[in-house]
Amino acid sequence: MNETMVCAVGNVATQPVYRDLANGASARFRLAVTARYWDREKSAWTDGHTNFFTVWANRALATNVGASLSVGDPVIVQGRLKVRTEVREGQSWTSADIDAVAIGHDLSRGTSAFRRPNKEGDTTASPRPEPNWETEPESRSLDVSQQQPEAAGVM
Repeated sequence: MNETMVCAVGNVATQPVYRDLANGASARFRLAVTARYWDREKSAWTDGHTNFFTVWANRALATNVGASLSVGDPVIVQGRLKVRTEVREGQSWTSADIDAVAIGHDLSRGTSAFRRPNKEGDTTASPRPEPNWETEPESRSLDVSQQQPEAAGVM
């Protein structure tokens, strides 16, 4: 199918509106995308034109959008672009919507804490310990021939 897929980087401009409909959850919000460029005369970054998109999310994505996003959050949105033109009260209106496939916080502009939603009735999930990713300082590391073998435990 020929669809126009886009990836837009911007800020959440309106509070997401969540609706629980008969055919599944739905959420929408406005996304502000502002181009920035280096102005040589001013020797500074300058904001360009701002484009606004209405972002639509469905099902599980809609539920997570409602719980995760708020106005001002920097986000990355990937989805199908839909441009519509209508005539309202004698005037022509054009709107650009994104039917989102994926939405996430822009980690180049801040941090985020990811949490998986709990599935109803799932009591078997237990938190896994965080692995230790740090390497030992060289002064404390042993030569391979001096290392003691660790006992393997079977659970």
